[in-house]
Amino acid sequence: MKLIKKICGLLGYKLVDKNHFKNSRSITSNSFLTVHNLLDILFENNDINSIVQIGANDGVRFDVLNEFIKKYQVKSLLVEPINEYFQKLFLKYKNSNFVTIENSAISINNEISFLFKVDSRFIHLYDEHILGVSSFDRNHLVKHGVKKKHIVKEKINSLSINELLKKHNITEIDLLYVDAEGHDGKIVKDFISNSSLIPIIIFEYIHVDNIVFHELVLKLKKINYKFFSINENIICYPPNRIINIDT
Repeated sequence: MKLIKKICGLLGYKLVDKNHFKNSRSITSNSFLTVHNLLDILFENNDINSIVQIGANDGVRFDVLNEFIKKYQVKSLLVEPINEYFQKLFLKYKNSNFVTIENSAISINNEISFLFKVDSRFIHLYDEHILGVSSFDRNHLVKHGVKKKHIVKEKINSLSINELLKKHNITEIDLLYVDAEGHDGKIVKDFISNSSLIPIIIFEYIHVDNIVFHELVLKLKKINYKFFSINENIICYPPNRIINIDT
């Protein structure tokens, strides 16, 4: 077994006990709610007065938050790394003094300096959902059906989530919403490991690495978070907030 582990290590792999993953994704699911329905309830109940959104795209496509931000004029920090989408996001909210826009990627230890995305010359060849797909991992786009020759690399700014909060003097968050194309788990894990804030957290989990997901669930449980899933999203809420999932 030691020899096998050594060989795997030389090849860049790691052997993990299969029991490590047992029930790692056994999260209670709510089939009666959508994320939009849930947000509607939370905003109606005045539970959300401050937002940090990681992966805001252009503020229109695939963005379930934009109508609530505008309607309730919620203090919001919206983060988008791709410059093309950031510019559209900026134009959408330029007259909204309750919204701050950040053109950066959220990374761990500032290890990210570029993103992969579909070359704008070929974007018309793909379904609209590809517009929302960019990643630190080229293979993430390939898994979505993008041809390698249509993928380009874009240099970006990056900072950790705690650096982000310090930069913008964020001292309270009611909702942390993360859609980072597979990097979500690492971002949330870094946040709860290094911040004393305890917001409701919504993140997309279907592309999160199994080990990261398992470690994140353990950390959330340790600080008494409860969670359930709605489609591809995990809704995490702290003990001081009650969410009725039977609605």
